[in-house]
Amino acid sequence: MHREGAGHPFDEAPEGWRENRIPVLAYGSNACPAKITWLRRSLGLTGPVLVARAECRDIAAVWASGLRARDGQRPATLTAAPGVTEWHAVWFATEDQVAVLDVCEGRGVRYELARLRTGTITLDDGSRVDPVLAYVAASEARMPLLVEGVAVRTADVPQARARLLTGVPATSHGLATSPP
Repeated sequence: MHREGAGHPFDEAPEGWRENRIPVLAYGSNACPAKITWLRRSLGLTGPVLVARAECRDIAAVWASGLRARDGQRPATLTAAPGVTEWHAVWFATEDQVAVLDVCEGRGVRYELARLRTGTITLDDGSRVDPVLAYVAASEARMPLLVEGVAVRTADVPQARARLLTGVPATSHGLATSPP
């Protein structure tokens, strides 16, 4: 749990912490504690942010085809990845926190918030998160970057090198999704 600029164990979370919260898969910068602090300062994020580590099967965080306008960095995006297992995080967000994430992610322009129907998401305690929402590509610039026909996983190439990659945008992220 992220509160007052620091992480705290879940046993300090409010009673019934999962109630009235929306599970949102966090990958790329959204899984970074510093991003929570930035969201508080820059976009007015409020309240405790409850985040759990999650094993994600058959999906992968990959580099997007476009660069961010504000800083020239290459953002992450999701793609279907049969047989791949990665560790990301799940935000258990309030509706107000999802609204802040929507602004940050450019919901409806850069990314779309969707119910993820591809893959399985399992927390450290063994519980499965279903349904889970995720921000998936809504524009060509946020589709996976294909280098020699293959999406480049964020786990394999650091940001400093990712900015220099060249390739073409995928025509699809390959994920099965439905409206939230």
